[in-house]
Amino acid sequence: MQLKNKFDQTAFWRVVLLLLVVVVLVISCQREDTPGDAPAANAPAEEGQAVALGADADAIIAARGLTPDDVAAALKTFTPTGKHDEYIMFASGGHSGQVYVIGLPSMRILKTIAVFTPEPWQGWGYGAVDTMEVLNEGDINGHDVLWGDTHHPALSETGGDYDGQYLFINDKANARLAVIDLRDFETKQIVKNPIAISDHGGSMVTPDTDWIIEGGQYAAPLGWEYSSLENYAEDYRGMVTFWKFDRENGRLLPDQSFAMEMPPYWQDLCDAGKLVSDGWVFCNSFNTEMATGGVEDGNPPFESGASQRDMDYMHIINLDKAAEVAAAGNTMDVNGFPVISLETAVAENLLYFAPEPKSPHGVDVTPGGEYMVVSGKLDPHVTVYSFQKIQDTIAAGNFETDDYGVPVLDFDSVIEAQVELGLGPLHTQFDNKGYAYTSLFLDSAVARWSLGGPYADLNDDPDWSLVSKTSVHYNVGHISAAEGDTVSPDGNYLVSLNKWAIDRFANVGPLLPQNFQLLDIAGTGTNMPLLYDMPLPDGEPHYAQIIKADKLSPWEVYPEVGWNPHTQSKDPNAVMPGEERIERDGNTVEIWMTAVRSHFTPEHVEIKQGDHVIWHITNVERAYDATHGFSIPVYNINLSIEPGEATTFEFDATDDGVFSFYCTEFCSALHLEMTGYMLIEPKQ
Repeated sequence: MQLKNKFDQTAFWRVVLLLLVVVVLVISCQREDTPGDAPAANAPAEEGQAVALGADADAIIAARGLTPDDVAAALKTFTPTGKHDEYIMFASGGHSGQVYVIGLPSMRILKTIAVFTPEPWQGWGYGAVDTMEVLNEGDINGHDVLWGDTHHPALSETGGDYDGQYLFINDKANARLAVIDLRDFETKQIVKNPIAISDHGGSMVTPDTDWIIEGGQYAAPLGWEYSSLENYAEDYRGMVTFWKFDRENGRLLPDQSFAMEMPPYWQDLCDAGKLVSDGWVFCNSFNTEMATGGVEDGNPPFESGASQRDMDYMHIINLDKAAEVAAAGNTMDVNGFPVISLETAVAENLLYFAPEPKSPHGVDVTPGGEYMVVSGKLDPHVTVYSFQKIQDTIAAGNFETDDYGVPVLDFDSVIEAQVELGLGPLHTQFDNKGYAYTSLFLDSAVARWSLGGPYADLNDDPDWSLVSKTSVHYNVGHISAAEGDTVSPDGNYLVSLNKWAIDRFANVGPLLPQNFQLLDIAGTGTNMPLLYDMPLPDGEPHYAQIIKADKLSPWEVYPEVGWNPHTQSKDPNAVMPGEERIERDGNTVEIWMTAVRSHFTPEHVEIKQGDHVIWHITNVERAYDATHGFSIPVYNINLSIEPGEATTFEFDATDDGVFSFYCTEFCSALHLEMTGYMLIEPKQ
């Protein structure tokens, strides 16, 4: 009851504040424009005119030329110092290879999670053995691959709802998948898909996170072996991979995972069925034309060659049955990985197609799992498929087959509705009021439209109809609504992930930031105002998911001193105060060190040129945010050691000399004094 009263009081004072601002606006607009008065509320400040920070609200509003809508947007997004956001958004970092953590509604960047790319502030990939091991898991055929193109983050789910335990993210460029533990927001595992060289449709989870789904993209021979493009139809294939996830240990299990061979169409995004459609997976595809490009040889370019047909195919996969087939060993081996062949998929009734409007770029399952929504980039409609009609059509045998023997269901028999929204529809999210939201790339807008069927009574708008559009800036790709792809969406907020910014921000040269725009979708009908522009200086952040902040329970400090974040257990080389030492065994020198405000112990480390050095450091702090850094010049060592963490790094002492090490994280008033010397004696 006390908690409820606290919320009620907070809401009450927010309303009072909003009413006061509105009153101030009305009064300021009614004033006569006499000498000495502030300018009208919609009149911008004269050039060079400064607004005193001590001025009252109406003077600031007037001087900055703010409208009532501006003030309302500011009130909805302003988060006072010390107050926390009610939602957390996990956004792909695009070419940075990382993940961004952003608070809503403030749109403040809270953290960058290092994943596929070395990141010095977190010491990710700069010497610490555990981070190097995770990055090395992503090597390909012995090649270091130290960047990624992160695309689709996916939060772990229980019963189709986000549970705040794990986050998954794919690397489109190299067909890799990573696991992030949300207890400490650190990457624990990277796996390379052994049959695909690149992907796009990862990562999506099943309702209980039993499987992580990785759709392909550009067809290639499985295992990316060589074959001439002249043999495209015969040798090139698509794929969808299903990674088994061990929730208890927080790891993907390659030895219990499998893939399914697809025709050489370009598989794209997938979504797992939920509730009534649980156990099924739906993926879209494009380039069913099987175009191979080659403008240099006089062939049609890909963008036109892959857009000739009026229809592509939505892939409909019986995952539950496919898992049984794979477990029974009815697979072929590709690079040591089990793959259900296309022939087996057809024979075992695992795979069906349904025609979908040309060049689709998303399939999204409604909260109850009853419908699949597909948008064709070159069609102004969204097409809504009924899961029940799909099942009825399969049972009735109402299908033909494509050139590879896959059943193609009758289009008219499986669709529920088509809704005309505008130009370039792409991706769809949902709320708790019976609305769907679809990004319109060419219109640079977000469309709100009303669902029918079991959602028809949740609002007063006509079923299966466009309700409103809000312009965004510019060229929106994905959108993300608060818990908008779960069984229980929240509504409230939606973020439009725009590819271009153009005139939204100060000019910073030809390479512009991306633009994340926050929309208020808490209302109904046509009311869907734009609240905030957020520049993001990385290309090209792709997709995001938004979770209630109270579903996350990250640690403030590690559970005990000497914690190994990789194993999530006490490290055998953890060092307690009084246990610090240096030991030599032949040409191997091993150091056990502690870090605490404001010194390292030991402070002097003397070794010889040519020694192999193994160095353990434990941060023995238990205070919140008492992180220490550690760096050694020349040797590319830079660590971040959070409270309680134990870490290890190794290097060969190839260069002699005097090297100062120091704490790189400002930790106390005596931070500059937290230092020491590593002395490497030259060979005689």
